[in-house]
Amino acid sequence: MKNVDRWLLPDGVDEVLPEQALVVERLRRELLDLYHRWGYDLVIPPMVEFTESLLSGSGSDLDLMTFRVTDQVSGRMMGIRADITPQTARMDAHSLRREGPNRLCYAGTVLHTRPRGPLESRTPISLGVELFGEATLSADIEVIELFLETLKSAGVDNVHLDLGHVDIFRGILAVANLDSEQESQLFELLQRKATGELSDWIDSNISDSTLAGWLNVLPRLAGSAEVLTEAKQALAGAPDSVLAAIDQLEQIVAVIAAGDVTVYLDLGELPGYHYHTGIVFAGYVQGHGKALGNGGRYDHVGEAFGRSRPATGFAFDLKSLVNLGQRESSLVSGIFVPYTADDQRHEQIVDLRAQGHRVVQGFAGQTVNFQEIKCDRQLIQQDRGYVIQKLS
Repeated sequence: MKNVDRWLLPDGVDEVLPEQALVVERLRRELLDLYHRWGYDLVIPPMVEFTESLLSGSGSDLDLMTFRVTDQVSGRMMGIRADITPQTARMDAHSLRREGPNRLCYAGTVLHTRPRGPLESRTPISLGVELFGEATLSADIEVIELFLETLKSAGVDNVHLDLGHVDIFRGILAVANLDSEQESQLFELLQRKATGELSDWIDSNISDSTLAGWLNVLPRLAGSAEVLTEAKQALAGAPDSVLAAIDQLEQIVAVIAAGDVTVYLDLGELPGYHYHTGIVFAGYVQGHGKALGNGGRYDHVGEAFGRSRPATGFAFDLKSLVNLGQRESSLVSGIFVPYTADDQRHEQIVDLRAQGHRVVQGFAGQTVNFQEIKCDRQLIQQDRGYVIQKLS
């Protein structure tokens, strides 16, 4: 390997350099403090776990995103986490075992075997919250409000909130009596919104005209809050779970509509369909093609750990939030202290740091580049002691 190659990072693996790192870290602290004020307790799950635990109930998508290594102590297979949510579910079910609602938050790097999309990092810093043990709509509303507050704190303006509910499709599917292959075909057509192909498929596979009408209309039930009124008419007579899902969406829209956010509903969109169990949501800004963050309800994920509990939550990539938010590096320039053998120099440095100043000590014979060390002042010795002098 050529020497130059030793400095290369793997595709999709990025580093965060000082000025950006400061912004990322300050936002991390600010958001974790925000979650603390809302009653969410910080947890720090391990980077690796046995795959039986790490991938329990998470579906095949996460399985494919997870690096595997062999534990040299036990000989068992371990996974490097690609998502922190399953780890918090294990903590809720096994480590904490709280009886009432359990609010947890986290922030940590995850590793993906491949990027989720073009130009995306394989080492995002996943930051989010999970609320376990509460099945009511109030829990979903709390999590969505905190999701929007996160974007506001990050300085992200003009947010578009996408809302959906997997029980609409799942409730219709329950009366369709399709086999697994047909269900997979229908799901794929709905996700592509291939209305022509969908119509042909329905003609070939669905004999019930009412059911066919429900399925045909699903891709068109997208837009502003008014689409919910249209959905009630178009899905009249559908199973109770479908109508209950529409009612839940109406209640959520009524709560968040007063805020500075544009709500977009898509009743045929099914992100995480095989994982989520109710409300799903994501945040977007114009000009950025991927979601800034997403979340939703995923009840029963703790069942694999022996304790099935209702659950809802969300996650962001902290680095993406920083890149899209209106935040700048607020590094305060420091004070440079040239090298001297005077004992009082050390006392002055200790005192300045105790006052909260950034102080950079010089070394004997050092050639100083004040821009590199980010100092705009220096401590100089005068006849009667030390004074801080502004650098020209």
